[in-house]
Amino acid sequence: MVAETRAAPHRGARARWRVAALVLLVAALATCGRGDRAGPSGAASSEGRAPGAAERQTLRRGNGPEPDTLDPQRARTDAAFNILRDLFEGLTTVGPEGEPRPAAAESWQVSEDGLEYTFRLREGLRWSNGDALVASDFVAGMRRLVDPATASPYAQVFEPVVNAAAIVRGEKPPASLGVGAPDERTVVIRLQHPAPYLLGLLAQPGTFPVHGPSLAEHGQEHARPGRLVSNGAFVLSDWVVGSHVVAERNPSYWNDAATGVARVHFVHQADVATEFRQYRAGELDLSYVVPASQFGWIRENLPGELHVSPQLSIYYYGFNLTQPPFKDDPDLRRALSLVIDRKRLTTAVTGLGEAPAYSWVPPGVANYTPQQFDYAGRPYEERVAEARELYRRSGYSSERPLEVEIRYNSGEVHNRLAVAIAAMWKDALGVQTTLYAEEFRALLQTIQARKDTQVFRSSWVGDYNDAFTFAQLHQSSFGINLTGYSNPAYDALLDQAMRTADPVRRRALLEEAERLMLAEHPVLPLYFYVNKHLVKPYVTGWSDNVMNVHYSKDLRLDGPG
Repeated sequence: MVAETRAAPHRGARARWRVAALVLLVAALATCGRGDRAGPSGAASSEGRAPGAAERQTLRRGNGPEPDTLDPQRARTDAAFNILRDLFEGLTTVGPEGEPRPAAAESWQVSEDGLEYTFRLREGLRWSNGDALVASDFVAGMRRLVDPATASPYAQVFEPVVNAAAIVRGEKPPASLGVGAPDERTVVIRLQHPAPYLLGLLAQPGTFPVHGPSLAEHGQEHARPGRLVSNGAFVLSDWVVGSHVVAERNPSYWNDAATGVARVHFVHQADVATEFRQYRAGELDLSYVVPASQFGWIRENLPGELHVSPQLSIYYYGFNLTQPPFKDDPDLRRALSLVIDRKRLTTAVTGLGEAPAYSWVPPGVANYTPQQFDYAGRPYEERVAEARELYRRSGYSSERPLEVEIRYNSGEVHNRLAVAIAAMWKDALGVQTTLYAEEFRALLQTIQARKDTQVFRSSWVGDYNDAFTFAQLHQSSFGINLTGYSNPAYDALLDQAMRTADPVRRRALLEEAERLMLAEHPVLPLYFYVNKHLVKPYVTGWSDNVMNVHYSKDLRLDGPG
């Protein structure tokens, strides 16, 4: 997960655009006692529901930090993706087990050589303002994704498509992209090399369709309430920056009869302890995460509401490789990694079942064996001894200690991890560390600028179940390569993997690339996430999956808790 036309406003949408002050939240530990569970709020008429089912209501979802944008081709954060999957629908969707399933496309065919995909759209698809949704709208979305004018951080994920790479580099026009619409219900995608993950990729927001008239009228401002024309189960009706986003049911959606709630209230709260208090107070039906400090209490007192399951995502620290002290000094980067006790971090700091990360690609990725640091199994004392020698070789000592700043977004767990890592660096090497917490969007801007960071906290959520979604983050030309890592040998391995049809050879190339990258330490993998949510007992339709994708349309509120 590491993120839009001249149409009239959406029918029935109460469009408002208010900007509230962004609040920098300070990490705090919550002490919570028992309390009554409050039921869901709001109600509307029940259409398409079984007799006796609860009336349509408002689903209140915790959604983490503020989304960066609700423009599908420009979004890059998990919070934005959660909302966009409700507002829009791609050719495919993510199924309950994390697998790709038919969505706006009712079926597809793949050529024998794996280079051409032909999708058949469902009949009678509509935009939220009632306009007909046709195949060329999907073509327009994909062209916009790779158009340099869009500046999409996800443009490179579409590189398997014919001419995509040349378009991203500005060498060819977007119209030359290997996608076409031979008729209103057919989308054809031509690849320059096989991409076994394409069906999963097409469930991601960057490939969603574009409503041309409203984009033409509003330009970069089209992704706002009253302007955003979408094709999913819900319509954007309100966005209060620093507080919440509201999406109303879209009556023009092709499967509206199966939508389980009338509206969705996405609550944005960066501090997990505060979010937990909101959940306990009955202000949320779902939580975005679970506070580590309260995990034991939750497991004992709310076992039926706690959901913990594997997730294809990694929590890591990145080095700024474009500036000293980490530019051109892999020995120093290795030294700092060697002395991090990842097992202690996941048991004493996070404590939610996370796995220590000694590889970059998480376990559980299809058809892949994660490659680990060469010191993964060595005793900690040996690692510290090596780290001290590397630290000395890089010119640092007790008399001349490394002075480094860790930047991270505000939050209880992020703060505790930063404190623990700073202590490990201090105890083993004498490093002097300054901690700097800031609001999530400000952190993203700081990292992108690459001049005010040394070490920064980030995470990466797989966009599809394939190792390439993790490998690509370190490709030198990739738009979300936050560290500035650039290695021609690594890029060449990824290029070979992209062009290889043989799955065995492709896997070997990706594994070799991971080994090469780990040896150079552009990042500090810390742990692999688990999905962790609190779900009220009256919420039905929830399905844990490795992709951590949960569509609001599939959920229902069947009475108070």
